[in-house]
Amino acid sequence: MLARLRRVPFAAQVLLALVLGVALGLVARDMGPVADGTPNWLTSTLQTIGSTFVTLLKVLVPPLIVTAVIVSIANLRQVSNAARLAGQTLLWFAITALIAVSLGIGLGLLTQPGRNSSVDATAQAAPETTGSWWDFLTGLVPVNILGLQSSADGGLSFNVLQLIVLAVAIGVAALKVGEPAEPFLALTRSALAIVQKLLWWVILLAPLGTVGLIGNAVASYGWESLGSLGVFAGSVYAGLALVLFVVYPVLLRLHGLSPLRYFAGAWPAIQLAFVSRSSIGTLPVTERVAEQNLGVPRSYASFAVPLGATTKMDGCAAIYPALAAIFVAQFFGVDLSLTDYLLIALVSVVGSAATAGVTGAVVMLTLTLSTLGLPLAGVGLLLAIDPILDMGRTAVNVAGQALVPTIVAKREGILDVDRYRSTSTVDPVVRVEVDDDLRRPVTV
Repeated sequence: MLARLRRVPFAAQVLLALVLGVALGLVARDMGPVADGTPNWLTSTLQTIGSTFVTLLKVLVPPLIVTAVIVSIANLRQVSNAARLAGQTLLWFAITALIAVSLGIGLGLLTQPGRNSSVDATAQAAPETTGSWWDFLTGLVPVNILGLQSSADGGLSFNVLQLIVLAVAIGVAALKVGEPAEPFLALTRSALAIVQKLLWWVILLAPLGTVGLIGNAVASYGWESLGSLGVFAGSVYAGLALVLFVVYPVLLRLHGLSPLRYFAGAWPAIQLAFVSRSSIGTLPVTERVAEQNLGVPRSYASFAVPLGATTKMDGCAAIYPALAAIFVAQFFGVDLSLTDYLLIALVSVVGSAATAGVTGAVVMLTLTLSTLGLPLAGVGLLLAIDPILDMGRTAVNVAGQALVPTIVAKREGILDVDRYRSTSTVDPVVRVEVDDDLRRPVTV
């Protein structure tokens, strides 16, 4: 039975789990809570399964970020024109973010989500976690070597933004030191390989995690919560669809690449991002499909994809905050000027790295609202449906994180075009590095 399951493509396993999760979620919602108001056994089971899967991903995020960023910077030595590649990558991050935020603003003006909402303004309060430019700037400075900070529950948590700054500084320092840093880099590469192996074991649990995450979302939110914010939710998903299925294919066509081949190659990562809601957790899959299915050289992909996983967020940092800011302004009767719309675009293009400090798009939204001087209480209005929106946002984030390295590699003449155009794609849970003796793929 297990052998038969392993032969089912990973993407198909996740898709089947998605359908099963929706079905179980509907059953759990129909069962309703128990007499004392607590969730029924099925809802509790789905919630436990989903939260455990996400927790396993989060546990591996700090060591993955540190080792991946250090190694990716060190790998730039193997790439000719490394500075040009890095500049082109950041430029295309900004270009696609600008297109995405422009679409978000356009949809907000067209659909008027804040004026077509039945949500009660007094029903929600401002979130405890907020973001501002000062929070972003001060958050860049590590308070300790591990990037540790106290959390709301009295425990300790990692500041991802500070981890990135530390890892970049260490990686650059290792490059400057040269030969004496080789033992350290070798150790870091070994640590990265171990962390990635652990993360792959967690990713193999994605079908089970999908059942729990999707089932719990359906059981907890159903379709009722979308009713009062239906126009806003529809606008967000319309914007995400336009970026994913119109903007990205147009950019690929302009560079002589087939959109169908791109989606065939990148789909496993996009699909996993949708259910896991974690760009970092999807990082190994994104990097692998970029190399093996899309033809991006490993030396460049190992730099661009981890960088994109922490800073390239067309869903969370461009479309969503633009639409949400317009929603809040319209809801509270605040008229936005042309300067305000330009500020929304600026914050989306420049400030997306701020989302690395705290998980989710809430920080990016509060950063945008505080820049415009809009009521932060508006964030609370949107929290009820945030998990549902976050699925689509993360999927678009990851799609962009695979797209930009592909485009830059094509522009710089280093893309393996034959591999990109190949009609066969590699399952992300199977390694395509061929064993020299057995001449067969090595399974992870």
